[in-house]
Amino acid sequence: MGSKTPLFAEHERMGARIVPFGGWDMPLHYGSQLDEHHAVRRDAGMFDVSHMRVIDLTGEGAHDFLRCLLANDVAKLQTPGKALYSCMLNERGGVIDDLIVYYREPCSYRAVVNAGTAQKDLVWMRERAEGYNIAITSRPDLAMIAVQGPQARDKASALLPADMREPAMVLKPFFAVDSGDWFVARTGYTGEDGFEIMLPAEQAPHLWQQLNDAGVAPCGLGARDTLRLEAGMNLYGQDMDEDVSPLESGLGWTVAWEPKERDFFGRAALEAQKAAGGLRRFVGLLLTGRGVLRGHQKVLVDGNEAGEITSGGFSPTLQRSIAFARVQPDIGETCAVDIRGKAVSAKVVKPPFVRKGTACIELD
Repeated sequence: MGSKTPLFAEHERMGARIVPFGGWDMPLHYGSQLDEHHAVRRDAGMFDVSHMRVIDLTGEGAHDFLRCLLANDVAKLQTPGKALYSCMLNERGGVIDDLIVYYREPCSYRAVVNAGTAQKDLVWMRERAEGYNIAITSRPDLAMIAVQGPQARDKASALLPADMREPAMVLKPFFAVDSGDWFVARTGYTGEDGFEIMLPAEQAPHLWQQLNDAGVAPCGLGARDTLRLEAGMNLYGQDMDEDVSPLESGLGWTVAWEPKERDFFGRAALEAQKAAGGLRRFVGLLLTGRGVLRGHQKVLVDGNEAGEITSGGFSPTLQRSIAFARVQPDIGETCAVDIRGKAVSAKVVKPPFVRKGTACIELD
């Protein structure tokens, strides 16, 4: 048995199919993964993401510590509530985790890390915090609900505490607002607009039911995966891990190279990789033949192995099979994928595949 979020009883009551994920018992779907996917693209859906871990970092040394800890630079965060996406690297340049960090006020930041890596992340942070005036506080007392879709903010805002409704509705993307123990961010993992709402764990079931009553569809891990894949968003453990750098994971844009004197963990390794050249590319694939793309299938060029799929599946929005793949740098515009011993043709494209319900690539 895995750990259970504060919403576990709600998932059981709603008839969810429960599966293990990152040490947690989580809903895969509530009857139809396809319907849940379309609900988010066309209206509004909600996800229990309480298995992810909120970590507060406070103290006079928080700013300097995070500038050393993360590949992206929190010095970019000048306005309270502003968020930053970053990788946290080991000394080899491998990705320990990818996370979002919010600037709350001087000397106060909030990070949200992945479920399966939370304990590892906390150990890594605390071991490297020596010498900094900083408190690192895990917040298992908070639950988190992601409400996503074109109607998500309108449906969710009326259910927020009264003093948060107007500030939440005027948030720019990648900003957050808080009131007491409630924290509402205009962020997400689906390629749609919406909120990620952090709140006291004991209040989460009531909000979940209110959202359901307002017509927000409960959604599970299955739809979350197809949505994030369409949106061109990496999944830790599949698309990157401790043995792969952001430079080979389509995440080079998250590395802040300037100022040159900022010596973050993993910087030397990344600089050595850049200098050596020959880095593998992280690309999107659109299957043009028949079949379904899956992780670990081999990418072929002229019958020779040229890379491997990291994440793949059927896109409900495009009605085509799509994937991410890590491939040789000279891959070209077409390739094939080994699907059960058969070379099936595919087109090399640049993710994302879908954003805000609209295709971002050309379909043949």
